[in-house]
Amino acid sequence: MCAQDAFQTQRSQLVELLVSGSLEGFESIVDRLLSREVLSWEDYEGLSLVGQPISHLARRLLDTIWNKGAWGCEQLTAAVQEAQADSQPPELPSSWDPHSPHPARDLQSHRPAIVRRLYGHVEGVLDLTQQRGFISQYETDEIRRPIFTSSQRARRLLDLAAVKANGLAAFLLQCIQELPVPLALPFEDAACKKYMSKLRTVISAQSRFLSTYDGAENLCLEEVYTENVLEIQMEVGMAGPSQQSPTTLGLEELFSTRDHFNKEADTVLVVGEAGSGKSTLLQQLHLLWASGRAFQEFLFVFPFSCRQLQCLVKPLSVQMLLFEHCCWPDLGPQDIFQVLLDHPERILLTFDGFDEFRFRFTDGERHCCPTAPTSVQSLLFNLLQGNLLKNACKVLTSRPGAVSASLRKHVRTELSLKGFSEEGIELYLRKRHREPGVADRLLCLLRATSALHGLCHLPVFSWMVSKCHEELLLQGRGTPKTTTDMYLLILRHFLLHASPPPLATHGPGPSLIQGRLPTLLHLGHLALWGLGTCCYVFSAKQLQAAHVDSEDLSLGFLVHAKRVVPGSTAPLEFLHITFQCFFAAFYLALSADTLPSSLRHLFQGHRPGSSPLARVLPKWFLRGSRCKEGSVAALLQGAEPHNLQITGAFLAGLLSQEHRSMLAECQASETALLRRWDCVRRCLTRSLCKHFRSIPPAVPGEAKSMHALPGFLWLIRSLYEMQEERLAREAARRLNVGHLKLTFCSVGPAECAALAFVLRHLRQPVALQLDHNSVGDIGVEQLLPCLGVCKALYLRDNNISDRGICKLVEHALRCEQLQKLALFNNKLTDGCTHSMARLLACKQNFLALSLVGNNIGSVGAQALALMLEKNMALEELCLEENHVQDEGVCFLAKGLARNSSLKVLKLSNNHITSLGAEALLWALEKNDTILEVWLRGNTFSPEEIEKLSHQDTRLLL
Repeated sequence: MCAQDAFQTQRSQLVELLVSGSLEGFESIVDRLLSREVLSWEDYEGLSLVGQPISHLARRLLDTIWNKGAWGCEQLTAAVQEAQADSQPPELPSSWDPHSPHPARDLQSHRPAIVRRLYGHVEGVLDLTQQRGFISQYETDEIRRPIFTSSQRARRLLDLAAVKANGLAAFLLQCIQELPVPLALPFEDAACKKYMSKLRTVISAQSRFLSTYDGAENLCLEEVYTENVLEIQMEVGMAGPSQQSPTTLGLEELFSTRDHFNKEADTVLVVGEAGSGKSTLLQQLHLLWASGRAFQEFLFVFPFSCRQLQCLVKPLSVQMLLFEHCCWPDLGPQDIFQVLLDHPERILLTFDGFDEFRFRFTDGERHCCPTAPTSVQSLLFNLLQGNLLKNACKVLTSRPGAVSASLRKHVRTELSLKGFSEEGIELYLRKRHREPGVADRLLCLLRATSALHGLCHLPVFSWMVSKCHEELLLQGRGTPKTTTDMYLLILRHFLLHASPPPLATHGPGPSLIQGRLPTLLHLGHLALWGLGTCCYVFSAKQLQAAHVDSEDLSLGFLVHAKRVVPGSTAPLEFLHITFQCFFAAFYLALSADTLPSSLRHLFQGHRPGSSPLARVLPKWFLRGSRCKEGSVAALLQGAEPHNLQITGAFLAGLLSQEHRSMLAECQASETALLRRWDCVRRCLTRSLCKHFRSIPPAVPGEAKSMHALPGFLWLIRSLYEMQEERLAREAARRLNVGHLKLTFCSVGPAECAALAFVLRHLRQPVALQLDHNSVGDIGVEQLLPCLGVCKALYLRDNNISDRGICKLVEHALRCEQLQKLALFNNKLTDGCTHSMARLLACKQNFLALSLVGNNIGSVGAQALALMLEKNMALEELCLEENHVQDEGVCFLAKGLARNSSLKVLKLSNNHITSLGAEALLWALEKNDTILEVWLRGNTFSPEEIEKLSHQDTRLLL
C-alpha cells in the first residue's frame, strides 16, 4: 500500500490525533509544514481562520495534504510524530545576513524555531515594531487580542511580515537574532517549578483528610475511599433495544473515554444525587494528582467550590480566580500566568456542586479576556464554554436537576455517579471497622433489613451506619426504615456524644432532644435562611445573626469549609447539604414562626422566580406583595427546587405518627404539630392530583400511559416518609393508568421502596417501566411488595445480578397478573436461567421474556430449552448479545421442535456459526408456529448467509 493510500485509511485516526491536543499543538504542526514548503501561503491562510473549530481545521488540513500526493502525506505524518514526541525545532543559524534578499522566505523556512525564540519576548518586539512604524496601533491590538497565546501572537506577527513590503520582515530578522536563546520549556523555569510544588502541597493538605461528613474526627481519605459506580451517561432517547449498557469507569479513566457529546467542548460533567459521593470523588482526584499517582498529564490543578464562589461579590479575572482564590505564586505571578495562558492543555479546573451555585447557566454573555474582571457567574460560565482558557480541562459536578440543556451543549462527556454497589457497601464498612467482628455484624444487620440496606446505596448513608454502628447493633427496637429515621438516629448520636455523662446515660429518648431544643432551632433557622438565600457557607457575622454560638457549634453539625486560600479564615458549612435540609425541616416542624399555610411552598414543585418574567424583574418586585421579607414563606419561595424536595420529604417524615409523638414530648403544642401534619397531608394530596390530571387520555386501543414528571418521585418519597397507609391507598386509587414509565429517573433502592409502598394498593394491573436506573438487587427486593399488581416489569440496564432475579422469580411464581419481564443489559448469567425456566414452565400466561445483553451461555440455554418443551403460552424469547454459541443453540433447537406457542426467537450477536444454524433449520422443519428467528451479527460468511436465507425465510440474517 502506498503512503497516500495508507494516509486515507488512517484518516479518522489522524483527525483524532490532530484534535486531541490543543490548538497550539495543531498550529505547531502547521508551522513545520509551512517551513518545509509542504503548504503554500494560500494553503496556510485557509487553515488560519480565527474561531473555526479545530476539528474543521484538521479535516481541511488533511484534504489539502491529500491533494499534494504521497510526499505531502509522508511530511504530515512526520510532523505529527515530531509534535507528539515534543520534539523541539532545530535552532536558528548562529548569524544571518541582515541584508538577506529574501527576509520573508527566511522567516518562513525557520518558522518553528522563530516562534519558539519569540516566546516570552513577543510583547517587547510588538512595542518596538510599532514604535518604528512597521505596524499600526490597530494591527498591534488585533495581535494582542486576549484569546491569543504568546505563541499565537508571534505567529500573527510573522504573518504580517510575510505580506507587508515595508521592511518588517528584515527588521524582525535582526530583532530575533538579538533575542536570547530559550534554555528550557517555560514550565521548567525556577519560579514556575516552585509554584507547581506549592500548588501540589496546598492541594495535598486540603485533600488528605475526609472531614466532609464529620466535625468530630478526621478520616484519612486513602484509608476509607471506596469507588462508586461511575457510568458514561447516555442521552435520553438514545438507548434503543440493541444498545449496550453504559460503560462503567474507574476514577483514573475519567478523561479516557471517547464517548463525547461534543468533541469541541472541554468540560466533563459528573452528575449524581445528593449524597452519592461527588465531592469525595473530586477530593480523591485531587489527592491522586498531588501525590503524583495519577492525572500527571496536568501540571496545574485548581479546585473550586461553587457554593463558595457564589459568595464572591467583587468582579474578578481568571488570574484573580486562580491566584487569589486558590494558590498565590511567591515569584513572578505575571510570568506564571502567561505560562498558564500559553499551555491551557496542562491545566485542570474542578468546580464542585454546580447545583449550589445560585446563578442559572446562560451562554448569552461572552467574555474572552483572561485579565479583565467580570462577575463570578460570567467568569464561570465562560470558562465552561471555553471562551476562557480554551483547551483547559474542566470537571463540573452537580445534581442532575440543576443541569440545563443549554449547559449540556458545552459538555464533552457526561458521567453519572450511581453510588455504592453491594460490594462497595461491604468494602466501605470493612475499611471503616477493622475491629474483629464489627463489620460482619453490621453487614448481617443490613442484609436482614432491606430498607436500611437500600439506603446505604448512597455513601452518605453508609457513613451514617458506620457512625451509628453501636446504636444500630445494640438498640432493641426496629432498625431505621426511612431517610428521616436515619437522620434522627444520627442526630441522637451527635447529641449523646456532646452531652454530659448524667444526661448521656438516659439514652437517646425525647429528653435528649428536648434538652438541646434551643440549639437545634438555632441551627434550623440558620439552615432555612441559607436555603432561602441560596447560601451554604456561613461567616461569623451570619452565625451571630442566627444566634448560633460556640455551644451550638460544639455539636459538630457545622464544620470548616475546605478549599480556602491559605491564611484566610474558613467559613462554616453544614456537614452535607442534606443535613442543612434536615435542620430546616426540623425548624419548620417545631418553630413557633411557622404558619401551616407557608408549608405549601415545599410541595409546589417550582420556584416563583423560574418564569421568563421573573428572570427580568427583581426578586423583591415578585415577592414583596405576597410574603414578608425574611418570613418562612419568603425563604421557601427563594429556595432551589431540589433542596425544597429534600426538605419536604424530611418534614413529612418528622410529622409522621411515630415521630410526631416524639416531637410532641419535646414541644408542648401537639395541636400545632397536628395542624402542620394536616397541611402537609393536604399539600401532598393536591400535588399528586395535579400530576394525575396532567396524564393525557389513552390512545384508542392502548392502555392509559403516564411518564412520571420530575417531581412525582419526590412526592411518592414524601408519602413513604410519612408511612401512612391511608394516604398511600388514596394516592393509588387516583392513579388510573395501565403503564407507568419511570425511565432515566435515578431510581435507586430507596425510590423502589417508596414506589412499592404506594403501588401495592393499585386496583388494576400496571406495566411498570424502570429501565435505565440503579435498581440493583436491593431495589428488586424492595419492589417485591408491589409485584402482585404488575402485569409487566421492565428492568433493562439496572445492574441486577442472578441473586436479584432469583428472588424476583421466587415471588413472581405467586403473582397471577405478571405476564412480561424485560431484563436486558444486566449482569445475568447461566446461574439464573434455571429459575427463569421454572417461572416460564409454571406460569402459562407469560407472553414475553427479554434477556438481551447479559452473560447467558450454553448452560442457561439448556435450561431455557427444557422450559420451551413445557411452556405453551410464551410468544417471544429475546436472547440477543449473550454467549449462547452453537452448543446452546442446539439445546434451544430441541426445545423449539416441541414448542407450539413461540413466534419470535431472537439470537443476534451470540457467536453462532453455520453449525448452530443447521440445528435451527432442523427445528423449523418440525415447527410451523415460529415466525422469526433473529441471527444477525453472528459469524456467518456472505455465502452462508445467502444459502441459509434461501433454505428458510424465517431466518433473519
